[in-house]
Amino acid sequence: MIIIGLGNPDSRYANTRHNVGFMLLDRISRSWNKGPNYLYSDVNINGERIRLIKPMTYMNLSGEVFKYIPHDDIIVVYDDLDLPLGRLRIRRDGSAGGHNGIKSIISYIGQDFPRIRIGIGPKPRNIEAADYVLSDFSKAEFEILERVLETSKEVIEYIIIHGLDKAMNKYNSFKAE
Repeated sequence: MIIIGLGNPDSRYANTRHNVGFMLLDRISRSWNKGPNYLYSDVNINGERIRLIKPMTYMNLSGEVFKYIPHDDIIVVYDDLDLPLGRLRIRRDGSAGGHNGIKSIISYIGQDFPRIRIGIGPKPRNIEAADYVLSDFSKAEFEILERVLETSKEVIEYIIIHGLDKAMNKYNSFKAE
C-alpha cells in the first residue's frame, strides 16, 4: 500500500492549511528518502510494509507523481476546505471538489482512488480561497488539528487491519472537540 500526502514542498508552506497531508505523513515517519520528484519513507504498520510518499511538486501538479509510482493500492490524504476544522472524511472515490491537487491526480489516474480528507474550513468570507489554504493555523486551530492528525494515524492503521469500508463506518462521524 502507498499513502500519498499532499502539500507544497517549499519550507515557507510547512505549517499552512494546504500541507496537512505532509503533516500527517511526517507524524508517521521522520526519515525521508529521495525518489524522482518525490520523497518517500517505508514504514511497518501492523506487520505490513507501507510506502509513504510526499510529491515534491507544488499542489497543482500533485498528479505528476504517478509518472513514477503505481496507483492500484493507494490512499491520498489532503486538506478539504469544505469540511470544518476538526473533521475528517474517508471516501472510496469521488470528484476533486475544487481541490487543485486532486484535480491533477484525477487527470492522471481518474477519480477511483480512496482518500482521507482533513477539514480546514470554513473559509472566512473576506479571504480568497488560495490565500486561506496558504495561511498558517492559529495556535487554537493547531491544537484541534493535532487531535485530527493523531486520529488520522489511527485511521490509516485501521484501514490496513480492517479495510476501507469499516474505517468509513467508524471514523466518518469523527469530530475533534
